[in-house]
Amino acid sequence: MIDLGLSKLAIIGVVALIVIGPEKLPKVARMAGSLYGRAQRYLHEVKAEVSREIELDELRNLHKEVSEAAHSIKTDVENSIAKDLDDVQASWRGHISSDSAPATMSDLERKARDFRRKKLSRNAAVPGWYKQRHGGKTHIISGAARVKKFRPRTATSSSFF
Repeated sequence: MIDLGLSKLAIIGVVALIVIGPEKLPKVARMAGSLYGRAQRYLHEVKAEVSREIELDELRNLHKEVSEAAHSIKTDVENSIAKDLDDVQASWRGHISSDSAPATMSDLERKARDFRRKKLSRNAAVPGWYKQRHGGKTHIISGAARVKKFRPRTATSSSFF
């Protein structure tokens, strides 16, 4: 690589001043600076594009690894579910074959009788019209309302004025 020190740059500047001349030197310096800036921007764009390609390649590899891992997990879960389902079906078939005695008629009659008795006890409430006719409680009142209802009335009527 070229080793440019301050002394070498000074010598190049003096030679450029003599060869180019003092009138054109500022224009040449501006053009050299703009060309140097363009070259830097071009190199920066190339570096950025290369790094984007590298990142994109890494993302592709990562996507491939993740999809392979997801596929392996999916197959493991499917195999596990199939195995468990086979175990359940095998135990169910074993349970049905061992309990071959169906329910007898006396069991069914007893269950029906218990069901009817429980249903009757749930639905055997006293109807509202019967309560009204025979003085049963139709609604609940608070303690203060009950005290007011049964408090003896006073004969004096007091007025505010």
